[in-house]
Amino acid sequence: MATSVLYMSMSLDGFIAGPADTPANPGGDGFMRLHDWFIGPDGEFGNVSGPAREVVDEMSDFSAIVAGRNTVEQVDHWGGERNGVQIIVPSHRPPAPSVAKYPKVTYVTDGIVNAMALAKEAAGDGRVLVHGAYTAQTALEAGVLDELQIHQIPVLFGSGRRLFDVLPKRIELEVVKVVDTPEATHLRYRVLR
Repeated sequence: MATSVLYMSMSLDGFIAGPADTPANPGGDGFMRLHDWFIGPDGEFGNVSGPAREVVDEMSDFSAIVAGRNTVEQVDHWGGERNGVQIIVPSHRPPAPSVAKYPKVTYVTDGIVNAMALAKEAAGDGRVLVHGAYTAQTALEAGVLDELQIHQIPVLFGSGRRLFDVLPKRIELEVVKVVDTPEATHLRYRVLR
C-alpha cells in the first residue's frame, strides 16, 4: 500500500510561507529563503550534491500528489502534469472550469479521507507526495498522513503562514531519519497511531 508523505521546507519558528502570501506573491515575502537548500551552484532547482542529493532523490520518487487548493492554484496545477502522476486536490469547492484542461488533476470535495484514498489507490505501492499547510493539518487530524519530511531551515521568519498552526490534538511522531547539511536539517518522521 502507498505511503503518504508531507514534504515541506519550514523556518525554525514554523513558517512555510512569509508575510504577504497572496496569488500575486506566491509564498510571501522571503519565501525562496526556505528553498535555498534545493538550488544547486548552477541555479537549477534540485541540482544539489552530497547528503542533500539523497533527500532530493527521495522526494522526487512519488506516484501521486495530494496538494491543497491554495498550493495548486498558485502554481497553476503544475501545468496539469508533474512527473506524469495523478494530482488530487481536496477542496470545499468544485474546481474552476479552466481545470478541465488538466486530465490528471482531480478535485475531491468530500473530504481529505477520500482524497487520500484516491491518491493512495493511484500511487499503488509508491509514495503520495503531500503539500500544503491546511491539507497537512486535516490529514493529520483524520489519521491519513503517514510521514512528515520537514526541511528545517536555519532562519526565523517571525511571521507568515505556519505549517502546524492549529492541530486538534497531540500527535506523536517517531524519528525515522535525520540528514544534516549546512543549508538545512532534513527531518523525517513517522506518524504514530
